[in-house]
Amino acid sequence: MISTVVWGTGNVGRAAIRAVEAHPSLDLAAVLVHNPDKVGRDAGELAGLGRPLEVVANDDVGAVLATGPRAVVYAASGDIRPDDALADISRAIRAGAVVVTPALYALYDQLSAPPELRDPVLAAIADGGGSLFVSGVDPGWGNDVLPLLISGLGTAVDVIRCQEIFDYSTYDQEESVRYLVGMGQPMEYEPLMLAPTVPTMVWGGQIRLMARALGAELDDIRETLDRRPLDATVSTRTMGSFEAGTQGAVRFEVQGIVGGEPRIVIEHITRIHPSCAPDWPTPPDGDGAHRVIIEGRPRIEVTVEATDEGENRSAGGNATAVGRLVNAIDWLVNAEPGLYDALDVPLRPAVGRLGRRQP
Repeated sequence: MISTVVWGTGNVGRAAIRAVEAHPSLDLAAVLVHNPDKVGRDAGELAGLGRPLEVVANDDVGAVLATGPRAVVYAASGDIRPDDALADISRAIRAGAVVVTPALYALYDQLSAPPELRDPVLAAIADGGGSLFVSGVDPGWGNDVLPLLISGLGTAVDVIRCQEIFDYSTYDQEESVRYLVGMGQPMEYEPLMLAPTVPTMVWGGQIRLMARALGAELDDIRETLDRRPLDATVSTRTMGSFEAGTQGAVRFEVQGIVGGEPRIVIEHITRIHPSCAPDWPTPPDGDGAHRVIIEGRPRIEVTVEATDEGENRSAGGNATAVGRLVNAIDWLVNAEPGLYDALDVPLRPAVGRLGRRQP
């Protein structure tokens, strides 16, 4: 059994605890938390399993890493604390652990990551003998392994388009929704996530990774952006009201230009309510989906919908991101120490888990 630590118990961490507990090769050794109110609580309670796991959360990072865990699922956020996340992850790698995380966007395609991010990780690997694999949904499997797999079904491929289409009112991350994405803000407000070059910083690595896998030479990476205001005030279950006239929908693309044309496209269509921008693409049932469209011969379209925690699409997406990461741990443990990306780490069947259900 591979001793595994889950670091963080928020939206991703809850799913990580469940995934580690369900995996036949992993043993949940410890859970690390930042919130003092969570210290001493059982991991099963924090994960919503409805049963104790007899592993209590604590906040002593040094003590946990000193026990020599073989793997760490780093589930703490890196969105607004990238330097702290990098320091935490490097510390775990230096302790000899295999680390899997969605937190460092620039390392999704580790070959194109800036030296100031890549070099500390490589130094930690050299010092401690650990490894790192960064992945998620989007960025993640929704614009790496899934579109690349489907592209192999085509005779001719003109454009690969990866879409995330989501109603953000299902999210339980108000600060990110209102300030990073800008929902409910005046239309003159410039959200950090939509500022020029930021989408390329987040998703450009996925464009480069797909181009590398396809043997295509990129001319450039470009961005497009469209925003729409709400026609009427709307109320949400988790985040309160969003006023009429404020930002209610966002549509942007990160385009990989090949031969002067956008050939690899990552597109996001995000709403705070289905009534906003009804002419834009919509998911099959209005809540959210990830879609891959291969324009070519034949034309292929695949839509993935995931639900968890009471039929919640956001929680479902988090669970698939965690599944991709946690299910890679045993492969990484058997591989040489290193910095890996989605083209290195295979997506494998759920060996040993068919028919096993959690409460």
